[in-house]
Amino acid sequence: MAVPGRNSPPAALSRREYSLLNALLTRGGRKRSGRCRCEGVRAVRELLAHCGGLVDFVVATERGLKALDRPVNSPRIISEKEFESCAATVNSQGVIAVARIPEPPDTAPAGDYILALDRLGDPGNFGTIARTLLAVGGRELWYTKGSIDPWCDKAIRSGMGSQFALILRRFDTLGELRDTALRSGFPNFFIADPHQGEICFECPDLFAKSVLVIGGEANGATAPPPAARQVIIPMPGNYESLNAAQAATVLLFEAVRRRGRFKEQLS
Repeated sequence: MAVPGRNSPPAALSRREYSLLNALLTRGGRKRSGRCRCEGVRAVRELLAHCGGLVDFVVATERGLKALDRPVNSPRIISEKEFESCAATVNSQGVIAVARIPEPPDTAPAGDYILALDRLGDPGNFGTIARTLLAVGGRELWYTKGSIDPWCDKAIRSGMGSQFALILRRFDTLGELRDTALRSGFPNFFIADPHQGEICFECPDLFAKSVLVIGGEANGATAPPPAARQVIIPMPGNYESLNAAQAATVLLFEAVRRRGRFKEQLS
């Protein structure tokens, strides 16, 4: 990984662009600039497909640009050796894009449910959940302060750029998130719990204009707001709990099962 101040920028990159690439590896750099870096062929493809107008520049090797197989405006082509000073991965795919972080729309959320993450800290879990939500046709992914930054380099790589196809909204607290959901027409509020609650496969209004909360890996969700209901995934094996991403996957595909969308896809 490049170390700011210790390397000279490749010839095809300006000093400002090179400094920005390094700065975006930190939360402070992303906050100050309002930008993120997106590394890897799949992730950059998602970015170009859904938020191409937000891209500032793309830096790539000849190999990376060929694998990307997408039109790119004025790519910064550099050598493989030069790319090593920009990459955040050991075995890079030879392409990085810098883009402005998308702002959520002013319009109210749509759909049957909103998936929310409360202090979820692992970028791998976040990426898996984001990809799964996109796979089941979901759009709204809300999260609270204390969760992993969805626009950090690791979360984007783990999500393979799925963030750019979703609508992400951040809230300071779970209570604030709940209030916004109520104003938006989502009155039902469920928190996934490993020990007690309504069985997810039997709860009739689980996806009826609802918010479904997945808590953090260590301590679960914070203190639930008033009228919140707990929902449980039954585990006949009497195991302590599922991984947060596993739990989200089970619940999200229960929504697919109820809608019968798989029948439409297979017919």
